Amino acid sequence: MTADIKEAAMADRLTDERRDVVVVTGAGGMGTAIARRLGSGRTLFLAESSRGHLDRAVAALTSEGYAVHGVLTDVSDRASVEKLAQEAAGAGRLCAVVHTAGVSPATASARTIIEVNLLGTVHVIDAFEKVATRGTSLVVISSMAGHYASLSRDDEAALATAEAEDLLGLAAVAAVGDDAGTAYMVSKRANHVRVEAAALAWNQRGATVNTVSPGVISTAMSQAEAESPSGAHMLRMLDDCGAGRTGTPGEIAEAVAFLTGPQARFITGTDLLVDGGQAAWVRRHMRH
Repeated sequence: MTADIKEAAMADRLTDERRDVVVVTGAGGMGTAIARRLGSGRTLFLAESSRGHLDRAVAALTSEGYAVHGVLTDVSDRASVEKLAQEAAGAGRLCAVVHTAGVSPATASARTIIEVNLLGTVHVIDAFEKVATRGTSLVVISSMAGHYASLSRDDEAALATAEAEDLLGLAAVAAVGDDAGTAYMVSKRANHVRVEAAALAWNQRGATVNTVSPGVISTAMSQAEAESPSGAHMLRMLDDCGAGRTGTPGEIAEAVAFLTGPQARFITGTDLLVDGGQAAWVRRHMRH
């Protein structure tokens, strides 16, 4: 390494704390794609509950030139998320938070799905709302499955506004029982309505909060789903709706880049479906 390159690298390290900060929860396929898309020239905080997954992702991103800090984080634990939010906010201007951490019916029980996908998302929204400043954007990765949930207006209102400590006792959550598929749909619909309800508080801080609902995306999680009993049906629907393929993590990263960018400052409290038209086909063309 030449003296000039060493000097430049040292200058970069010295100015890291003055860089914009991006936080990504989840070091899976979508999380790492989003980290790569948003992290250039910024201080990147990557949060993950698995030490092995976290260390591998941090090593890969570091080798590619990203200024990345790995933070072991359990999103189902409020204190863990609040610690992450405080560390990130103390490192510079918090410009983007992207919450991708989650589990699926093929890999987790109904209880774990509710604790991670529903309660964990509430912890992220609440913790980062406290440290959000003008220009901060939070994007929660939900799922098209949330558009298939059948909940009453009262149930949705309760999911949207209940305190975190009361969520597990709600009727809509209790009704899930041990059905992991239903737990997944309810948790992802809860993400949508929770973000809608949070938009006011985020607006008052000059910040935005939205969800992105991916369809079938080519990740390790979706591969596990494809190999599950419902996998063949899921893949057949992609052909039936005309998409003819799965989506890519890069396509989700581009949607997130739009919502966290300056061109989306007037977009908040809403959901962006990125599913190849599958939900639209289910609503208007599928024979029920």
